[in-house]
Amino acid sequence: MVLVLRPKQNPFTKNAAASKHPKYYLYIILSTLKNSFSYLCHPKPALEMQDLKEKIDLTRLPRHIAIIMDGNGRWAKEKGEDRLFGHFHGVESVRNIAEGCAELGVEYLTLYAFSTENWNRPKNEVNGLMALLVDTIHKEVETLNKNNIRLHVIGDMDMLPHFACEELNEALEMTSRNTGLNLVMALSYSSRWELVNAVRNIGVDVKDGKIDPETITHETVEKYLCTSNLPDPELMIRTSGEYRISNFLLYQLAYAELYFTATRWPDFRKDNLYEAILDFQGRERRFGKISEQLQAG
Repeated sequence: MVLVLRPKQNPFTKNAAASKHPKYYLYIILSTLKNSFSYLCHPKPALEMQDLKEKIDLTRLPRHIAIIMDGNGRWAKEKGEDRLFGHFHGVESVRNIAEGCAELGVEYLTLYAFSTENWNRPKNEVNGLMALLVDTIHKEVETLNKNNIRLHVIGDMDMLPHFACEELNEALEMTSRNTGLNLVMALSYSSRWELVNAVRNIGVDVKDGKIDPETITHETVEKYLCTSNLPDPELMIRTSGEYRISNFLLYQLAYAELYFTATRWPDFRKDNLYEAILDFQGRERRFGKISEQLQAG
């Protein structure tokens, strides 16, 4: 998957109205790319990466991988660049990891792209992220279809700008018939928001007589979550050295294996994905049982 964006002369004048245009922030990102090639990550040699891939047991793949894509801003800061520069380079990691999952046969990949708490970040960063999101989706739909990848979105879509919702809905429709990897983007998402919304809707249905409170089970709750049509993640990866799950899929990660790496998201590539999967396959998943029970079948 290749995305080529070439910086051009700034088409926007420096007035208040122009600076609010979403594409103005995309120009800010593009204008920082003059030295970008010196920042490209250095992946492992092809033979070494192939060795890692061949060690993976394809019969024991995690069906669903969830990733907290952390470290874009710090990656950029370490290089003396604006935070948006890091987000721009993080797009290449999304492309590379989605391709890697599709090649292996992973069924679901959920990426924590933008949390509800992220709305509290500086306005220029938020606007830049929205512009980058829309531009990337617009350019990548053809590639998603070519690779049989279906796009999904979870989160509070009502909080997204109108131009972003339009582009997302179009992409969702255009990839809806694909049958390969399911790429789930968590946008304007937080697990506490999701759970509160689920409880509220369950309460409404109880009040309307559609649900008997005595019959509520965890399966009932699952039906009211954003992920009601998705299996729970079996592997959760967080990049950039933080050891927390930051309001991400709190209900769904109950039995997920957690994998933390110091690698910043813009440097995270297929070889890092393979290492995480191999670590996952080296663990014993007991689900409350003891080893002897698992060995006895």
